[in-house]
Amino acid sequence: MKAERSRRDRRDSRWDEHRRARREQLVDATIAAVGRHGAGVGMDEIATAAGTSKTVVYRHFADRTELHVAVCARVAASLTTRLREAMESTREPRQMVAAAVETYLAFLEADPELYRFVVQAPERPADSDPIANLSHLVGDQAAALVAVALEQADRDPAAALPWGHGLVGLIRSAADWWLQADRPMPRAELAAHLTDLAWAGLSGVVTRSSKEEEL
Repeated sequence: MKAERSRRDRRDSRWDEHRRARREQLVDATIAAVGRHGAGVGMDEIATAAGTSKTVVYRHFADRTELHVAVCARVAASLTTRLREAMESTREPRQMVAAAVETYLAFLEADPELYRFVVQAPERPADSDPIANLSHLVGDQAAALVAVALEQADRDPAAALPWGHGLVGLIRSAADWWLQADRPMPRAELAAHLTDLAWAGLSGVVTRSSKEEEL
């Protein structure tokens, strides 16, 4: 009886691994299709990029929304890793902000259609995962980093979540304008403007004043 259960568990495990691998392949195909056809890519084009049919795609993803969430998770994991690495490359708070802004804008500029695809989410039910899109995932990451900066300055980290998401909203709104306006200024110039604006708000709360340092 135990031997039979063990064989069944191994078969189930292999099948689970196959499903995970196939889902990853379909995410790869979706990203490739976005690169070829733009953010408005259709399911037929995604299936063609995957070398399969829509029926097979829907065997692994219940609908376009579920596939979109999987692509968002892939992109967000890559972007948040880059943001973390950029911000951890310095201990100077203003440079951390500058590094995060530059990294975010570089991501947009490298693949604007993929960015448009992930931020323009399809309709989702009201009870769907509230962090299943790029902006929320990046906002949570930014909040975690803001919390660290506040703690290092011996300040209450309670405001980290609204500030982190607020920063992402600021940068995203400006970046959306920049893309829609066909990048009317160099990326470095936009990054400098956004860093100045963000730091004007953060500098008073994530750095100690000279008077505090003397105490």
